[in-house]
Amino acid sequence: MNPIIRSYQTEDCPAILEIINDQILNGVALYDYQPRTLVQQLAIFEDKLQKGFPIIVAELNNVVIGFGYYSEFRFREAYKFTVEHSVYANKNHIGKGIGNMLITELIALAKKQGLHTMIGVIDSENESSIVFHEKFGFEKAGFLKETGFKFNRWLHSVFMQKML
Repeated sequence: MNPIIRSYQTEDCPAILEIINDQILNGVALYDYQPRTLVQQLAIFEDKLQKGFPIIVAELNNVVIGFGYYSEFRFREAYKFTVEHSVYANKNHIGKGIGNMLITELIALAKKQGLHTMIGVIDSENESSIVFHEKFGFEKAGFLKETGFKFNRWLHSVFMQKML
């Protein structure tokens, strides 16, 4: 059976939280230190949904194996046509096309909402994510040194941009 992409439902949050917390504890895709609780993650997603931003999931055999969303890039009104996105797959499903499906749907949703540009902020060590984004037309738009400190070292951020 092939994965499907669908809208997020609150009952998806425990599976999403597993993906997020794995990245918090073991990776540099998220610059958080402490794992999130279910209550925290539900509140984060509720805020995005209330603002009209989509959250989507990739599901395989009734199991959430990835998710993606976008929301405001910055909080000033003039930025309202620019969004920052995130796409994550369960560590057992990375490299299997889940990210491709999610980013394709997010780009389509952003265009339908009349948005102008999409931003991705990627840790500079995550070269596979940079290549992934380039495949979908994102271009490197900036490099910020030492923007995060995690695992006892400074991390750098790559800003990537796609004009919609």
